[in-house]
Amino acid sequence: MYVAGCDIGSLSAKAVIMEDERIVSTHVIFAKPEPDESAREVMGEALKKAGITREDISFCVATGYGRNNISLADSAESEIACHGKGAQWLMPDVHMVIDIGGQDAKAIRLDSSGNVVRFAYNDRCASGTGRFLEVMAGAMGIGVEDMGDISSGSKNSVSISNQCVVFAETEIISLINAGKQLPDIVKGLHNALAHRVAALARGIELDKEITMTGGVAKNNGMFTALQEALGQKIRKMDTDPQIVGALGAALFARQIAQDTKR
Repeated sequence: MYVAGCDIGSLSAKAVIMEDERIVSTHVIFAKPEPDESAREVMGEALKKAGITREDISFCVATGYGRNNISLADSAESEIACHGKGAQWLMPDVHMVIDIGGQDAKAIRLDSSGNVVRFAYNDRCASGTGRFLEVMAGAMGIGVEDMGDISSGSKNSVSISNQCVVFAETEIISLINAGKQLPDIVKGLHNALAHRVAALARGIELDKEITMTGGVAKNNGMFTALQEALGQKIRKMDTDPQIVGALGAALFARQIAQDTKR
């Protein structure tokens, strides 16, 4: 039995196809202006990789900010539930998930079955999101994907005082003009974002077993900064952390398909 999950975010779209207990294909693309267009493209590529068609999929669940506008999905689930479900399936001992998405940041506490017991999220200000890093990377003329490697060369991290993205961007330009080193500025940006997200996570009480999901989790500089801000180790995934939401959606799809069969 094949099932699928589709996670349409503000910056990227992800798809996961599963056959029984096994992930058979995944795909990630930059998001299109229309969520349904993103879903069709990313799912089409995932289906090609799996060597099947949409008709072979027993059930498809959509998640992410565009989840209610996906014509190829059979139902929708919140990204909070999907990130929790996907992370716990990959790491059964994990009971807390931190996801820094393009337009929000989430801290999620789970029970032993991967069900959400508490959560907190910030979706009112870009300063605590992946968008913050994207805007700052643009101001510095570097790729957001390069920020992790650049920050590793920092010898004297600078402090970023402005939380507002607009003012922080102006502050970055001032620091560059003042001769501050790029690695030190990037490290300062990672630290600023990490402390905002850590405060969010502490609001629902930290757990010993924490992992990080979403595309920002692939930024080693951000990963390290968040560990330092939390004061404890975060478990790194072997699987691409960017597909965890789509994986959770696929797991919900499998559960629904199995319940329908009974």
